[in-house]
Amino acid sequence: MPSARQYHAPAVPATAVVKKAPGVFRKITFQLKFHTLFGQELFIVGNHLLLGNNDLAGALSMEYENGDYWRAVIELNEAQCTDQEITYNYVLKNADGLISFDWGADKKFNPAKLCKAETIFYDAWNYAGYFENAFYTEPFKQVLLKHNHTAIKSDHVGKTTHVLMVKSPLLQAGQTLCILGNTVELGNWDTVAPVLMNRQEGEDCFTASLDLGHASFPIAYKYGVYDTEKNIFLLYEDGDNRILNDPGAKNKQVTVNDGFTILPDNTWKGAGVAIPVFGLRSEQSLGVGEFTDLKLLVNWARTTGLKLIQLLPVNDTTATHSWTDSYPYAAISAFALHPIYLNVEVLAGTKNKTIRQKISKERERLNHLPEVDYESVIKIKWLIIKELYAEAKNDFSLHKDYQDYFEQNKHWLEPYAAFCHLRDLYGTVDFNQWPQYARYDAAAIQTLIGSHQDEIGLHYYIQYNLHLQLKEATAYAHENGIIVKGDIPIGVYRHGVDAWQNPELYHMDAQAGAPPDDFAVKGQNWGFPTYNWERMREDGFAWWKQRFEQMSYYFDAFRIDHILGFFRIFSIPMHAIEGIMGHFVPAIPVRINEFHSRKINVDLHRFIQPYISDQVLWEIFGHDNDLVKKEFLQSAGDGSYSLKPAFATQRQVETYFATLENDEHHQKVKTGLFDLISNVILFEAEQADGMHFHFRFGMENTSSYRHLDEQTKQALHELYIDYFFRRQDEFWKKEALLKLPALKRVTNMLVCGEDLGLVPACVPDVMHQLGLLSLEIQRMPKASHTKFFNPKDAPYLSVVTPSTHDMSTIRGWWEEDKTTIQQFYNEELGEPGTAPYYCEPWINKAIVLQHLHSPAMWSIFQLQDILGISEQLRRENPGEERINVPANPRHYWQYRMHLTLESLLAANAFNEEFHGYVIASGRLSD
Repeated sequence: MPSARQYHAPAVPATAVVKKAPGVFRKITFQLKFHTLFGQELFIVGNHLLLGNNDLAGALSMEYENGDYWRAVIELNEAQCTDQEITYNYVLKNADGLISFDWGADKKFNPAKLCKAETIFYDAWNYAGYFENAFYTEPFKQVLLKHNHTAIKSDHVGKTTHVLMVKSPLLQAGQTLCILGNTVELGNWDTVAPVLMNRQEGEDCFTASLDLGHASFPIAYKYGVYDTEKNIFLLYEDGDNRILNDPGAKNKQVTVNDGFTILPDNTWKGAGVAIPVFGLRSEQSLGVGEFTDLKLLVNWARTTGLKLIQLLPVNDTTATHSWTDSYPYAAISAFALHPIYLNVEVLAGTKNKTIRQKISKERERLNHLPEVDYESVIKIKWLIIKELYAEAKNDFSLHKDYQDYFEQNKHWLEPYAAFCHLRDLYGTVDFNQWPQYARYDAAAIQTLIGSHQDEIGLHYYIQYNLHLQLKEATAYAHENGIIVKGDIPIGVYRHGVDAWQNPELYHMDAQAGAPPDDFAVKGQNWGFPTYNWERMREDGFAWWKQRFEQMSYYFDAFRIDHILGFFRIFSIPMHAIEGIMGHFVPAIPVRINEFHSRKINVDLHRFIQPYISDQVLWEIFGHDNDLVKKEFLQSAGDGSYSLKPAFATQRQVETYFATLENDEHHQKVKTGLFDLISNVILFEAEQADGMHFHFRFGMENTSSYRHLDEQTKQALHELYIDYFFRRQDEFWKKEALLKLPALKRVTNMLVCGEDLGLVPACVPDVMHQLGLLSLEIQRMPKASHTKFFNPKDAPYLSVVTPSTHDMSTIRGWWEEDKTTIQQFYNEELGEPGTAPYYCEPWINKAIVLQHLHSPAMWSIFQLQDILGISEQLRRENPGEERINVPANPRHYWQYRMHLTLESLLAANAFNEEFHGYVIASGRLSD
């Protein structure tokens, strides 16, 4: 046997903190081995009064003993020993106030079922970053691993002195855990007849009740895997022996929660497909993908061995009733579903022949279009929905299922429906312009609802039927062993119901965006207000909890869009148009004395005002510079210029040019003025005291910086590097740890973070601590010293993909930059010679196979990248495969599959080929 390792505490005197109740009936002791540092404290919180009723303010304090052991005791009277399950967790409080939770929901007991006067729990801390925890999220428990459960009929134990508990997520059907040890009761290491453990369906832990009343202590033991069908022992867990020291006593029961077995639990791998719902095409849909089309996609995924379908946001974006509403990340509600995804033919049923004929006629026209005609589709759907509602409005609300739905969702459904009614009544979603109800008032809205029941009821009707169709589609996915992954946008729409209903949760005087990168050289301005995290924290992130709960109705996993926003957000002032004008919030600013200490001559006007000279004007405007001087600038008399007050901000310039013809000349001048306004080195910090500043991102690319003397440039560069890449890291880490752990605790969905862009050094550590899956993209390496990321280097808790909806597909990328592609061809694919001009099917396949064979938990592909393997199925023009262009704020989101799902399902040769690749890569398939 392997050498012994002490795993549990020896018996120690009960000197711990005790919460007493009059008339002690049951005594419960909690003991945890956990190495702490000076200033750290441990608590126990749970759904019982003595454990704080899940409120940290009343949590049970633990007392440090010796050898890194912590201990606490509660005493219950007979009235408190109710037949109710108590779930508890350990909590670590750091000296700086940050809180860390012991993860999982498997630490629990029922006081009424405790058979001894005293029970002691020896527990193991469950670090949230253990990858095994991923397998206890809903998608694995309810779908992917659900059928692996093997029930065991336990041998009856006359009395129980010890209960052993442990988790082991990846046992196959027909397998269970067993215990072997150096005592007669544990078989003296005999593998022929070990003690079998049982896991109740729906529970996480394998358990075994033991009578060790006559055993000699300490006991060495290990867990093993047993095949219940062949009745043979398979293998021991790795690691040293575990040690049980506490012999218990006549009126005392010992329960040991050992955490996880030491088995290779990073072997499960799955593959998935990503496509927006609007991009689906079927013979029965009406010009756009619909929730009902997901069933056909499920059938194809099952055929090819895929286990996951990833979608873009599906929330309602109806702000203008025009094509600009096609942007799925600008939802007018974080809860409501988009009416465009409703299958109106299913809603009409078989009896309504007139409407069905109308649908059939429109379908023939719209389904022949290569892309989504958003305005035509939404117009015809609204006409049909209103006809159907007129027939159903007196009946649908009487159904109990609807009434249950309404009660569960009324906290957002009523404000949303009222908002939609007012939007259409006043012709705008900008509630600030409404003559009435510009400020949300719950009582006034209830009166409005009562007086406009028909108009507002229309939106109840739509949302309920969208709910039914999406719920049915995801249930169908589950029945076929496939999970569905949703997407949570980082922001909310400025003129949406969330901002109207709860404006205090957002900074309405700011705009969220992203700094410049290779995909958007002037940054991105999403226009969303930024979150007021301080206010959200006051009520325990109640809005986020509701949002996650809503997601859980339909999705098993979700992607957090721009998770970097939980560390810091790129905040852009309202007077700016381009993202380049923003800075990170929160951020530690540069103090004026730091310039002095680095011998930088601080000319504040020179650094914070646009630098405009004749040379700069010629570089930007060429022969138009005289016109610009005359119309928009004023001379300072020293060869420099400043903008006239009427054109001092990008917003003012935008407003002015909106009144002029949108021709090439005016666009050139407007863009040039934007460039002048952003030609600064510093932004004055919010304190506005002239003492604190933020660097403009990409300072070194400005002519303002280039025209400085070399000594000043070098000193500024060093301070710039310190500002962006050194001083903020611990600060941003703490910001994330104040938000993300609390948010992750309110959901048991699998959480993936979109951690792309300018990634602070602290991000990987925080995501690892919390067990969040990262996103790894081959052409966007996170390491600055390399051009590409190799999928074989991916961490296990990650998603690897060759492209996302925000970038070109594999084939499109291949035609963008021939120098980059040549390097990729030779170094990453290992191919000699000149790279082919076009991405031939074998190249596309090679890249897909690289990702399939990655050690990452998930490899997920845009459907376009999968079809790129096939010469017969791929789209002719790869430029038509792209879904979004982030650099274009007015991009029309209208991508649609070029072939139907029915024809894809009928492509047997390709489906079998791809299924073979999935199986060969070790990514599981039925």
